[in-house]
Amino acid sequence: MRRNEDHFSRLARQKGYPARSVFKLQAMQARFKLIRSGDRVLDLGAAPGSWSQYCLQLLDGRGLVVGVDLNEPSFHPPSPGAAEYRFVLGDLFAAEVEARLAEWGPYDLVLSDAAPRTSGSPLVDSQASLQIADRALQLACRLLKTGGSVVVKVFQGGEEGTLLERLRGGFSQARAFKPEASRSESREVYLLGFGRKA
Repeated sequence: MRRNEDHFSRLARQKGYPARSVFKLQAMQARFKLIRSGDRVLDLGAAPGSWSQYCLQLLDGRGLVVGVDLNEPSFHPPSPGAAEYRFVLGDLFAAEVEARLAEWGPYDLVLSDAAPRTSGSPLVDSQASLQIADRALQLACRLLKTGGSVVVKVFQGGEEGTLLERLRGGFSQARAFKPEASRSESREVYLLGFGRKA
């Protein structure tokens, strides 16, 4: 197991990404074709920046990636000719942050790899994760274009099924997915919604 974890971390460094989480998004992109050239993408919980960096590479110099986090991303700014990148330093629960994000929307895709600081208590951590995932879904419903998609990370704790049902109500299709790059001991799962309903 350690070899597998080390493999993804080492591979991320070799490819110039700040975190191994990029391979989770790559797996979802390969499977579901979430990101298309020219899209407007909102990346919630963006730091250290692997997901934003990967999205920029797929946009072929067109479109926009907007990141938001309590911490600054650590990847290098996109090169000339890349799609536009903007970053908001702030709390995704803050009304002023939502207003700022709305200025650059609506979005084709909302991504959330945001997670709470873990406490060591599965119950506490899953509840905190659920609150973040709930807020990410709330923002997605407000800021997505009709037909847009969302990806939200949540820690499994028994209530993630409620979020999945909400996705099914607001999107044409919804499902859960756990990428190979997720650590085997991790309780994280990604909830995906495709085709935002009008």
